[in-house]
Amino acid sequence: MFILSVLLVPFLIGGIIFFSHKLSQDKGGPRPARRVAVADRTRSLSGKIVTVFEEYNASNPEQQIILEEILPAPDREAQAEEQKKRLKDKSIHAYVVLDQDVLDGSGKIRMYLFDTKASELEYVSQVEHLLNRAVVNQRCENANLKPELLAQLRQWVPSERVQIGESGQERVEKESERVIGMMVPFFFMFLMFQGVFGMGHHMITSVIEEKNSRVIEVLLSALSPFELMAGKILGLAAIGLTVMSLWGVAAYGTAVWQGFDIEITIEMLTYFIVYYCLGFILFCSILAGIGSICNTLKEAQSLMFPVTMMFILPLVSWVNMVQNPDGIYARVLSFIPPLTPMVMVLRLSASSTVALWEICLSLLLLVMSVPAVMFLAARIFRIGILMYGKRPGPREIIRWIRAR
Repeated sequence: MFILSVLLVPFLIGGIIFFSHKLSQDKGGPRPARRVAVADRTRSLSGKIVTVFEEYNASNPEQQIILEEILPAPDREAQAEEQKKRLKDKSIHAYVVLDQDVLDGSGKIRMYLFDTKASELEYVSQVEHLLNRAVVNQRCENANLKPELLAQLRQWVPSERVQIGESGQERVEKESERVIGMMVPFFFMFLMFQGVFGMGHHMITSVIEEKNSRVIEVLLSALSPFELMAGKILGLAAIGLTVMSLWGVAAYGTAVWQGFDIEITIEMLTYFIVYYCLGFILFCSILAGIGSICNTLKEAQSLMFPVTMMFILPLVSWVNMVQNPDGIYARVLSFIPPLTPMVMVLRLSASSTVALWEICLSLLLLVMSVPAVMFLAARIFRIGILMYGKRPGPREIIRWIRAR
């Protein structure tokens, strides 16, 4: 099942990208007609409203919006109550009121709805857009200005970005490549998160299972606690690196298959591997210590909550760090050892201006943190794995660390 799950993920990645591309091209199928009642209190927009609705229905025969014009009545409150009743009995799908002073910009378009589902939001936005077009067209007519001329004046100048390669060749950048440029750093960070955090969880579950089944006692008759912990960490690190390589190659191959031009340098891959190995050993050492003092997975989950929240922090702020890879926030997180691998691979893939001293300092902090954390974890691990019953408190854990 492990091998199947490892091989299944690349197919899922390819399927997600393929179907996302297909869905983006899908304009939607037939939709039942929607009836909209419109009360124009300006008494001058009727022609323009009818025109924009007719144009929309002509170009969207399978998604009709039927317009029902309502003449403003002297008793506006009674008229509004009557239309709201129609909303409730589903005879109309929306009741819209255009204020009398909507043309001079001080009025509003008020839309009354009843029990609107998420699937209805598209047509609601479309109705708002059509009524705004009608108002703008009337304003143009009042100012003796053709709407076509206004649209021409407001038309954006087409632009293109030309990327120059190392050998001097020029290539026009596609719009999709700009999106990919934002997503590649996130992918590197998420791959690091999955490799370190996802694979690391196997450490804590295996320690607790072996401890409860007393298999750990048999293992310790053949090797020392430190050798057992180190073997688990290195084995999981190798598995994680293999899985991340397969997933990364699958994602890159799928992107190339879809026509995306993604440049990943050997330097970036080297940084990823180095940060991954150091980060995984650091994180797994923490989990080994946590797993050794817990008797059940439920106990471990309560201790894992603050660790999990810390790792989620870069994930929820990745957009800010991609746009500001040299900002104070990104730099500070780069020097917090548990978060260093995720943040640094994000920054390095998002920018080429990350200072060399920052890379060296972050690696130095990781290199110094790994043996320190492993030493503390080994002290806890050697006693905790043979302790059963009540979970030890902080004072007892400190005594374990001090014990020789």
